[in-house]
Amino acid sequence: MENFYIMIKEQLWTELYRPKTVQDTILPAHLKEIFQSFVDKKFVPNLLLTGSTGIGKTTIAKAMLNQLEAEYIIINGSLERNIDTLRYDIQRFASSLSMFGSKKYVIIDEADGLNAQSTQPALKAFIEEYSKNCGFIFTCNYQNRILPELRGRCAIVEFKIAKSEAAGLANDFFNKITEILDIEKVKYDKKAVAAIINLYYPDWRHIINELQKYSSTGCIDSGILSTTEGMKPLIGYLKDKNFTNVRKWVAEHTDNDATSIYRHFYDTASQHFQNNSIPILVMLIAKYQGAFCADSEINLAAFFVEVMGSCAFK
Repeated sequence: MENFYIMIKEQLWTELYRPKTVQDTILPAHLKEIFQSFVDKKFVPNLLLTGSTGIGKTTIAKAMLNQLEAEYIIINGSLERNIDTLRYDIQRFASSLSMFGSKKYVIIDEADGLNAQSTQPALKAFIEEYSKNCGFIFTCNYQNRILPELRGRCAIVEFKIAKSEAAGLANDFFNKITEILDIEKVKYDKKAVAAIINLYYPDWRHIINELQKYSSTGCIDSGILSTTEGMKPLIGYLKDKNFTNVRKWVAEHTDNDATSIYRHFYDTASQHFQNNSIPILVMLIAKYQGAFCADSEINLAAFFVEVMGSCAFK
């Protein structure tokens, strides 16, 4: 089972084409300068990398440590959040000397998922106890979920993209993803690729995963635009509670895979809906996506009616 997992992981484009150096990453110039300075000085302080999902926090951490040829382990804070993981995995690694005589590092992904009553407080002591031998790099989406005492022991780097930088970074990513598609020998329409990037930007991981999914057919073309581009007017109709246009939209898109429509709403929920409405939306998706129905058009229309009545838009 373990070998099967490794094989699948190596086939994921997000892993196969993950940048190996700081300069290869797609980040604002000022962030690259910060991380490159750590590499140049051959010293990475304890860090808290904070920002939206998929923006490159873990990628830059790995790139720095790979360039320094440092030993490191990765702990997923959302999956391995209890105190036993801290004591067994982290303590065992942090307390042993590196084979190369250099400093070791622990990358804790999604650290905002760590238990704030037990694991996070214990980490404070670990950071100090093993400071000579081991450094810590935390990544999180929500900085306020990290205890102040833990934040205070780290240099905080916020991953923010200014509007003036957005177009340039999106273009860099477009060039990178088309390079991947060329290597994988996948035919593609540039407009279709651009549409996916625009839809999920700046979640680079999500963009790559979506394009790998669509590439399974051997071609990424305008066929995917019916879902991505066609959703834009639909969101407006739902927001305006314009049932006539919603019903018309459903009738015109009955040939589309309904699952991809539900998936689109799930993936882009934070872009269109108020935070307190997202759980409601997820429950509605689960209710209608898995429902047995004689008429899929009516089922989809009913889903949108409930969304209009129950969810608050941004």
